[in-house]
Amino acid sequence: MKRCLFVDDSSVIRKVAKRILGSDMMVAEAASGAEAADICATDMPDVIVIDGGLADIQAVDLIRRIRAIEAPVKPQILVSLIEVDVAAIMRAKRAGAQGYLLKPFNRAQLLESFRFLKLAA
Repeated sequence: MKRCLFVDDSSVIRKVAKRILGSDMMVAEAASGAEAADICATDMPDVIVIDGGLADIQAVDLIRRIRAIEAPVKPQILVSLIEVDVAAIMRAKRAGAQGYLLKPFNRAQLLESFRFLKLAA
């Protein structure tokens, strides 16, 4: 089963994501960038969704940090944003993200983002 890490300081966003994705994959949660980096260092997930507005670290810095971890799995990474910010999306892609997700999201939007990554049914 594929594994996903949802990194967001909002417990509501994390719970909604877990409820939507939980039947298709194992979903772990992290409330901060530091917590996410620790999880990735011990057990790299297949996909990571990173909040573009984390309080403790910039999303691009977390993406770079995750990409620097040597692991057998090279995760696909999405950055979640509250609005389309082309500059932020391009910075995230240059750091190693595959794309972005707008929030708040609904079931169809989240599953479509994962179909784009070819991870969900």
